[in-house]
Formats: sequence, structure tokens, C-alpha cells
Amino acid sequence: MNLFPAIITLTSLGFIFGAGLALASKKFRITQDPKLEQVFNLLPQANCGACGNAGCAGFAQALVVGESAINRCSVLTEDNAKKIASILGVDNKSTGKKIAVLCCSGDKNTVRNKYNYNGTKDCLAANILQLGPKQCIFGCIGFASCVQFCPFGAITMEDSGLPKVDYAKCKACSKCIEICPKDLFKLIPEDKPIFVACSSHYAGKQVKDACNKGCIACRICERVCKYDAIHVIDNIAVIDYNKCTLCGECIKACPVKVIKKI
Repeated sequence: MNLFPAIITLTSLGFIFGAGLALASKKFRITQDPKLEQVFNLLPQANCGACGNAGCAGFAQALVVGESAINRCSVLTEDNAKKIASILGVDNKSTGKKIAVLCCSGDKNTVRNKYNYNGTKDCLAANILQLGPKQCIFGCIGFASCVQFCPFGAITMEDSGLPKVDYAKCKACSKCIEICPKDLFKLIPEDKPIFVACSSHYAGKQVKDACNKGCIACRICERVCKYDAIHVIDNIAVIDYNKCTLCGECIKACPVKVIKKI
């Protein structure tokens, strides 16, 4: 049996298909911008998602195509941010470093319980049942969901039952803000380290009935501030960081000591 014609046919088809694939790969190949790898290598590789993209690879792609801004990454060092700006030929508009603070002072020794909770030790789960077991519905539930969710190990639980932020480790990624069902974490400017450690919107008597360390909306802080930088809004003191000069008068005057400086 003569196999020679079949071999010639198969060999010819192999050359034809190979040439076709080579041509197709050349025509349809995706050329990767060399800037992409440079930018990616300068990112922190934390993959925390705080920038709104799918990890650092997604953020690098968004930066290169101009769909995101460098300051969207709160974990990025200032030096690397400048390098990325140079690679992309853009201005790096720094918004200033921020840190997360816990706006609650209601630890287990000061806040009262309305019932004994025996369910899953998770803040979101506990919050479903009457907004948690604490008498103050605005206060920290204390089951450490923020500790577990922080990708940088910047939050630990104190013996008092409240989470504590390690400001040296905090990257302002906002993960604690996302997970807390009470919205107790806020980002404040690192160079304006004053905050109100309470989030209750109760009136004064209700605050005292629920917790010994809550803002009672007395407005003393308003009266002592010479810079109009603090006002009581909906029964809670709110700081205007654009006006605050760190004079500390509000801290000295607060009768319940919920205005704090880091």
C-alpha cells in the first residue's frame, strides 16, 4: 500500500494550518503596554480592594488606561506614588494620609445590655436581632468582625470589649468601615488627629440611660471653639477638619470626655 500521497497531503495540511495560526496570532495578538508591569511592580500587592478594583493587577490596568487616579490607593507609599506618576506622565494629587478611628467609647464597663445574646459571635449577625444586645443601638457590638476583616492586622480587641486601631499599621483601606454594621469607623486626616469617640444620636437623658460615656449634645464644645470648627448636629458633635487648628479646647471642655486626640 502506497502511503506516500497521504504523507504528502498531511504534511501540506500541517504547513497550511501552521501558517494560518501564525498569521492569526500575529494579527489578533494583544500588545501589553510596557507601563503596566512597571506600575504593577510599584503597587503594594496588598490586593485589599480599597481602590475599587479587582486587586493590584486591576488597579494597575485602570491606572494605565486612565480610568483611575493614583490617590485611590491608600496603601501606596508616597515615593512609589511619585514614581507611578512619572511613568504615566500625570500629576499625583495627594489627598493627605488618613487613619481610621473608632467613634465609640461604650465598652463593657460603661454601656448597658438590653438582653443576653447567645448567638453567633459576629457583629452583622448580632445586629439583626434588635440592632444588637447593647442598650445603645448606635454603639459597638464588640464581636470583633472588624478585627477579622482588616487585611493589615491593624485592629485588635481590648479587654474592655472595644476594638483598638494600631495607627502605625492602619492603611486607611476602609475595610473596617465596610464591615461595621454601626458605621463606627471613620477616616480622619493623620495631621488632624482629633475625633469624637461617640456615634449616638440619642438626646442627653437617653444617652445616660444607655451608656456612661456618650455625647450628651451639651454644645459646650461649640461655645469654647474660637474657630467655628465643631458643631452639634443631630445630637452628636461633628468636627470640621478644614477649620480645626488642634487647639484642644473642645477636648478640655467636654464633660463626658468623648472628644479625643490620638
